[in-house]
Amino acid sequence: MELSDIDLNQLVLFQQLMVERRVSKVAENLGLTQPAVSNTLAKLRRQFGDDLFVRTPTGMMPTPFAEQLAEPIGYALGMIHSGLNQHSHFDPASVKRSVTIGMTDIGEIVFLPGLVERLRQEAPGVSLCTVRTNATTLRDDMESGKVDLAIGPLPQLKAGFFQQRLFRQRYVCLFRKGHALDRKVLSLADFKAAEHLIIVSAGTGHGKVDELIQRAGVDRTMRLTVPHFVSVGHILRRTDMVATVTERLADSLVGPFDLTFRPHPVDLPEIAINVFWHAKVHRSSLHQWLRGVVFDLFGEGKVHTPTPTKSRSPS
Repeated sequence: MELSDIDLNQLVLFQQLMVERRVSKVAENLGLTQPAVSNTLAKLRRQFGDDLFVRTPTGMMPTPFAEQLAEPIGYALGMIHSGLNQHSHFDPASVKRSVTIGMTDIGEIVFLPGLVERLRQEAPGVSLCTVRTNATTLRDDMESGKVDLAIGPLPQLKAGFFQQRLFRQRYVCLFRKGHALDRKVLSLADFKAAEHLIIVSAGTGHGKVDELIQRAGVDRTMRLTVPHFVSVGHILRRTDMVATVTERLADSLVGPFDLTFRPHPVDLPEIAINVFWHAKVHRSSLHQWLRGVVFDLFGEGKVHTPTPTKSRSPS
């Protein structure tokens, strides 16, 4: 297929269907009639030789071929829009509103101090709220605009969302200074023999680390299990337990709680921390600025152009 064979507006409609999954909603968003949307979809089906979207009780579900198309089409439309609007002016100092970001308690410890200070300097009229990213309503809240952005390892945010990698990080072993394990190298045998603080972080990518340790055949003495990371520093400072946490969290806790950390003796994969946002706010000047601030403060390496996720989330 050649570019001359397809109309750009057809691709815009395709992307809207990927997000909304309803012909009536797409028609409303684009200022078209429902028959016009259906006619355009019929043309796309003929051009691609695929149904693209199948009507179900929960909406128009994309076919596997449509899901393959979603990423390159979303990328192309985003690049075109960025190019056409590169000279538009946005003044964050003039904005007065509240911004809500979904993040874990790790995110609150690692991100909030720097982010709040940057907002105070550049956008004093913007206040910040956070919500938990493991909430079952996060996807719906982002679709409705109640949550502007989400940060973390969030496998539940799939089709209809853009994502961009913020950084990758490793897991480390965290414990108090002066601990019996406080030496240059932490062996696997010493790790197994220690008493462990286990943090259960359901609904996030962090929840898989204990499963990976078990798969590696490592048995641990699990002395205490807690449902969040907020108490980790307080507990480790006054006990001989060891916790497996991300390196950036460890960096944030060593000073305030007199802790130290070592490379993990179990061969654990690095974890990707991504920024997610709904396709509805992809072109918003405020949201583009906010994402830029997050990447400027916390991103690693070159910032790449974001693409929509490929997999489909439940409706």
